Amino acid sequence: MIFYLLIILIVIQRITELVISNRNSKWLTENGANEYGQSHYKFIVILHVSYILSMIAEYNLKPVHSKFDVINYLFLVFFIILQTARISVIRSLGRYWNTRIFRIEGKDLIKTGLYKYFRHPNYIIVICEIFTVPMIFDLYYTAIIFSVLNAVVLSVRIKEENRILKL
Repeated sequence: MIFYLLIILIVIQRITELVISNRNSKWLTENGANEYGQSHYKFIVILHVSYILSMIAEYNLKPVHSKFDVINYLFLVFFIILQTARISVIRSLGRYWNTRIFRIEGKDLIKTGLYKYFRHPNYIIVICEIFTVPMIFDLYYTAIIFSVLNAVVLSVRIKEENRILKL
């Protein structure tokens, strides 16, 4: 039951983020922003949808679900901390936060919140989350496979974003 509740919460969160992102995309475009990295964005979407489906499949294919132990609860607590960090990132960027890459020429980079300490805090959060959520439920295949796939996708994404941020 906890598994399905968490999956539903994650899906609601992702849909909410897409709504915020679309609203911000409109505002950014109206304020002269250019979008970059469109060619790889579809792979990010495919990865995240497949990740959720993989967790559901692996969970349902497990013959036995072990009871939560200290490690599972630690992963759950870490996931909650990650969500707090995610909210901080979205608030720090405000209207500039997006699931896509936008740049308004001449605007300075945001240097508040976690952006004071890390260049890409949102990606650090996503990297941790991709591994952490499956580990709450001992879904080792999803945790490992999607951590590797996410690393590949993010290597392209971060390279593109760094290139754009230098303009």
